[in-house]
Amino acid sequence: MTSDKKTRRRYSELKKAQVLAECSEPGASVAKVAMAHGINANVVHRWRQLSLGQAPTGLARTSEFIALPLPAPTEPAAVAPDVRVELRRGPVSITVAWPVSAAAELAAWTRELLR
Repeated sequence: MTSDKKTRRRYSELKKAQVLAECSEPGASVAKVAMAHGINANVVHRWRQLSLGQAPTGLARTSEFIALPLPAPTEPAAVAPDVRVELRRGPVSITVAWPVSAAAELAAWTRELLR
């Protein structure tokens, strides 16, 4: 009986160095070099990242604090305008201006008015 279990192929350091050298030649394609050696191109890309000292996937993680420059604070925003409510009942129209800072009180006043 044969086992269908696949095993991971291992390559010698000499083979890796040879493949990486071929990849670094001007105009060389990593995919073509990998295919010529019967190696998956993703494996060769990983070897290249590791040889350059780069993190193989994603960003390198660091635990140190990195200060980022922030833009200078702009002038404070202009004072918010009042809330304006226009009430109409028949021919009568009333416009009320209420400060935004007291919006909760405006809501309570409106509820009482509409009872």
